[in-house]
Amino acid sequence: IVNVWYSVNGERLGTYMGHTGAVWCVDADWDTKHVLTGSADNSCRLWDCETGKQLALLKTNSAVRTCGFDFGGNIIMFSTDKQMGYQCFVSFFDLRDPSQIDNNEPYMKIPCNDSKITSAIWGPQGECIIAGHESGELNQYSAKSGEVLVNVKEHSRQINDIQLSRDMTMFVTASKDNTAKLFDSTTLEHQKTFRTERPVNSAALSPNYDHVVLGGGQEAMDVTTTSTRIGKFEARFFHLAFEEEFGRVKGHFGPINSVAFHPDGKSYSSGGEDGYVRIHYFDPQYFEFEFEA
Repeated sequence: IVNVWYSVNGERLGTYMGHTGAVWCVDADWDTKHVLTGSADNSCRLWDCETGKQLALLKTNSAVRTCGFDFGGNIIMFSTDKQMGYQCFVSFFDLRDPSQIDNNEPYMKIPCNDSKITSAIWGPQGECIIAGHESGELNQYSAKSGEVLVNVKEHSRQINDIQLSRDMTMFVTASKDNTAKLFDSTTLEHQKTFRTERPVNSAALSPNYDHVVLGGGQEAMDVTTTSTRIGKFEARFFHLAFEEEFGRVKGHFGPINSVAFHPDGKSYSSGGEDGYVRIHYFDPQYFEFEFEA
């Protein structure tokens, strides 16, 4: 079930009803008119954000793992899992052409033969998408031709999350290899590494400070065997330039699956395996803090 909430007071505004399996990804377009969701029920769905009405249903052969609008809000992409004998694909639909939606025929479909996509975002100017794979590889695919423009492998294990910086010049990856890494969006050149002792499920860049927040913990199936104290379920803050950890925030009773900064940089949210989304507002000291190298 996909819900929309007021972040200020936690009031729930409404629900997007329709999916019958776990929802792996959600994206809203730039003017918040439409919402895109991808699910383990083998479908990607387009919704009217305000009314919750389902506008399009795109059926797939396997679970939809990632999805996203380009910056104009006209083109959507989503990737499907490699499972049940089906290949991993990235599909591109132009919402301005109703026949693509009606016929469930994307204008481009890229097969990923080697390693399935586990996270993906649109690159700068919407000319490409940046995809992280189960193998730890990063690929930049052209949104026009489908060809691989750049390929790098800096992570040794699965990439769980990719998030862009506010100006879109950089992005941060979160990986099962216990690190988060910073890359250049255009060249995919590796810039920085943030190390922990647990798998990193999600990482986000502050819009107005040189700060990165990391969320993670053990694999969900291992959680029951350890006490919460040993579980390392804190959100961890690192300095972008110095790669040094400078703070931790406790609260979740299970691994953190997702972290995000508020666009104004004054708060951040985290979603955990414990079934809670927590919104944290930074103290005044956070804004006065000077990092000494």
